[in-house]
Amino acid sequence: MMMKKAFAALLAGAMLLGALAGCGADNTADAQDTNAANGAAQGGKAMSGTITVVSREDGSGTRGAFVELTGVEEKGADGKKVDNTTEEAVVANKTDVVLTNVAGDPYAIGYVSLGSLGDTVKALAIDGADATAENVKNGSYTLARPFNIATKGHPTGVAKDFINFILSKEGQEIVSHGYIAVNDAAQPFQTDGASGAITVGGSSSVSPIMEKLIEGYKSANPAASIDLQTSDSTAGMTGAMDGTFAIGMASRDLKQSEGELTATPIALDGIAVIVNKENTMTGLTKEQVKSIYTGEVTDWSELA
Repeated sequence: MMMKKAFAALLAGAMLLGALAGCGADNTADAQDTNAANGAAQGGKAMSGTITVVSREDGSGTRGAFVELTGVEEKGADGKKVDNTTEEAVVANKTDVVLTNVAGDPYAIGYVSLGSLGDTVKALAIDGADATAENVKNGSYTLARPFNIATKGHPTGVAKDFINFILSKEGQEIVSHGYIAVNDAAQPFQTDGASGAITVGGSSSVSPIMEKLIEGYKSANPAASIDLQTSDSTAGMTGAMDGTFAIGMASRDLKQSEGELTATPIALDGIAVIVNKENTMTGLTKEQVKSIYTGEVTDWSELA
């Protein structure tokens, strides 16, 4: 079942353009008829129709942070944490796949890094607070998490010099374009001239900002070479522990099992709850989001 859902998520991107071109005006008219106002809900009128729940794969730092922050993850009777995401959820293996699925389905809901938002989907307000960097920073938007890099032992050479760049004034300025810097008073960067090649890998949520940081660092130190590999947070931490990556990326806090690593926050990020642009909702409570993702609520009209 899970393989079918993951395959469906991958197919959505290929089908989206054809579906929009072939069905254009008819689909819009049908959606408007089907999504008739069905009573007031927090943040707009509830539409009617079965909710398509889109989630991330196991190992995703975004999923780990999302289920923890919304209460979808709870402790069981044995004290162990249980992810109660509905089995009906479509599982997407990357951020862009989530965006494609939600953009192509008027009844879909998903979640992505705030810094990954574009104009193809709509971000919902949560508990009355809009999903903005400013609201993450002032604490009113509570679906927020750190972006971490992690190393095993003390970094040396290019890894050390690159981390110094990330935490410098120049690096934090790059971070601030779409994310929230962790140090507004960072000092200017001065490379130590380290040369050689390293590999950085992990979270697909951290990857877009890491790509820009690598570009900025190479301008400051052309002698260094950095290969970026994108997967998920768990793979990033595993790679840092076994030496595959000089630096691992995680869009969550480190787990107890990853205690041999040293984590360094490089940015703060919100998790945006997203819906299709045709959706009439503008906001939900955190409890409503939980009820959707646990399968307690399955139709948009139930949110009235």
